[in-house]
Amino acid sequence: MSVLTPLKPADVAARLKAGKAVLIDIREPDEFAREHVSGAIHTPLSTFDQAPATLPDGREVIYTCRTGNRTGVNCVRLAARVPGEAFVLEGGLDAWKSAGLATRTDRSRPIELMRQVQMTAGGLILLGAALGLLVHPGFWGLSAFVGAGLFFAGATGFCGMARLLAIMPWNRAAYGPSARAA
Repeated sequence: MSVLTPLKPADVAARLKAGKAVLIDIREPDEFAREHVSGAIHTPLSTFDQAPATLPDGREVIYTCRTGNRTGVNCVRLAARVPGEAFVLEGGLDAWKSAGLATRTDRSRPIELMRQVQMTAGGLILLGAALGLLVHPGFWGLSAFVGAGLFFAGATGFCGMARLLAIMPWNRAAYGPSARAA
């Protein structure tokens, strides 16, 4: 079984600075556009198998995501694309930033869609609970409706709230049809 060898952020930074390695960021386009390690190659996990398998000759391949979870879950798939040993940035982008290393950030880009879903769902659940307590118990139905929607999204993979948020004005450029084609 192929695995990815974990490297601490400082080790990754040193290998990148020396030109010995290339960092491949497997996060989705909206995540990468908002913040990433400068010089990282963007190859989203959702299209990873369609991406050309050409890797820089002679350089080590180091994969990263936000926390290390996606790279860990997909380690066999990722390592299989590399002829030799493959590496992973231990703790992902979060660990990189915690180590005080710089990232390229574009705050004009919207927050990642899944974080928007989490914030909206959490806010609606809190609102329903508060209104149910302070105004009328019928408002608890709002919390139940959102909870049922989250369960449905987890069970089926279809998230209506994500689809709705993707067409909001602040997200149109990032998640609209033209962005998907790019």
